[in-house]
Amino acid sequence: MTSENDLKLVSLAGGIGMRLQQQSLTLVLAESCTGGWVAKVLTDIPGSSAWFDRGFVTYSNAAKQEMLGVDASTIGQWGAVSEQVVAAMTNGALTHSSAEVAIAISGIAGPGGGTAEKPVGTVCFSWQLRSQEPVVRREHFFGDREAVRLQSVFFALEKLLEILAENG
Repeated sequence: MTSENDLKLVSLAGGIGMRLQQQSLTLVLAESCTGGWVAKVLTDIPGSSAWFDRGFVTYSNAAKQEMLGVDASTIGQWGAVSEQVVAAMTNGALTHSSAEVAIAISGIAGPGGGTAEKPVGTVCFSWQLRSQEPVVRREHFFGDREAVRLQSVFFALEKLLEILAENG
């Protein structure tokens, strides 16, 4: 059975695929709290290999450092859920791929792990086109773990579509 969210995600992913193909761009992902969910949504689209290069699921700090080259001092100073770390993640994803566009997501989906400064539901995003500065955002989503993750997937894709439209 297909849910309304599934249909919305398929439509959104299809729109991103068309926009990337029109602009002759490919996409790379660096996901943490979404655990590959964005990559799953995009690769559900037939023919996505024409515009989706690869995804890095870098859940641990060590993975962020080893796979994406995020500096340990950046994580130490700002925390894994920070604008500084997601910006380093998109930069690393672009460095370690042939893609021209990157998305990074790192957040606290819960139910634990939150702090007063970064409560559960805090998610940081970065979108970056090669040779441009990253666009970073910190959002706060509500609900259980699944709801926070789903909202993160939608937000990442919706903002990417907006950025592609602005740069197209």
